[in-house]
Amino acid sequence: MRSPTQRELGGDDVAAYARAAFGETAAVVDCAELSGGGFAAVWRARLADGRDVVLKVGPDGDVPLLRYEAGMIESEACYFRLIEQRAPRVPVPRVLHHGDGWLFTTLLPGAALTELDSPQDGVREQLGAAMAAVHEVTGDRFGYPGPRPQGATWSGAFAAMVDAMLADAEDWQVALPVPADAIRTVVASYAEVLDEVTRPALVHFDLWDGNVLAVDGRLTGVVDGERYLYGDPLVDFVSPAVTRRIEEEPDNAFVRGYARAAGRPETFSPSERRRLALYRLYLYLLMHVEVPSRAIDDQRRVEYIARLLAEEVGLLSA
Repeated sequence: MRSPTQRELGGDDVAAYARAAFGETAAVVDCAELSGGGFAAVWRARLADGRDVVLKVGPDGDVPLLRYEAGMIESEACYFRLIEQRAPRVPVPRVLHHGDGWLFTTLLPGAALTELDSPQDGVREQLGAAMAAVHEVTGDRFGYPGPRPQGATWSGAFAAMVDAMLADAEDWQVALPVPADAIRTVVASYAEVLDEVTRPALVHFDLWDGNVLAVDGRLTGVVDGERYLYGDPLVDFVSPAVTRRIEEEPDNAFVRGYARAAGRPETFSPSERRRLALYRLYLYLLMHVEVPSRAIDDQRRVEYIARLLAEEVGLLSA
């Protein structure tokens, strides 16, 4: 089922956006919607001048969103520009035009890892090294950019992020597998562990296989940067192994590539393991709370994520 946040566009709409971005004489000679995302409408287009571009259009202004989703198209444009300026060797799309709730970028070569059959360990290792470079970028506060959850400390920002998600759960009447107060208590109990993170590093947060592009064993793209935030670099170790525990996977290719590039161990300290569990808790909470706003009707998926969320809360409460 199509998410209510995804606008219904057609070829004429894509052509109109192209004229708005590139001038009245710009013409679209071919276009098609891209699959894989669940928030925005995403189309590829070929312009008459030979350029291949990607159009991304956010939800209509009257579509209800989760709190952290406010201004996500603007955030994506900002993320790509940050990487272009501060970590230029990391392959991200180049922003060609940024409108009000929509943008055009370059079309990167390659297929998503979700479309490739082989394990692609070499690409995952390159992705780890790329994220080590991204994490060198430092923000001026922790949390999301703009008027969204943030804070002067990582524990404060993370607690605000969780509180906002729990408020969304209440607004959307999402039944949680554990009480909201139990989640708040667990997060609060690890404030000192979270505050071992003293530098707000730039993190992507959404590095699942659908957002990683490759060609012939070479990393060619990291896309969908709209969920970026500033915090613990370990946040980016969760989504590459979504539904798994990356710290329990010896010789994980992403970890190996990151460790070699960043000069850190491939193993994780007890404190880092607790923080990874907290970030999985947040990701599973997000995936559970977003169900009604995205009109997700896969009950097996809903039950599975709820179980994972409850397991992480239980692990951290022990």
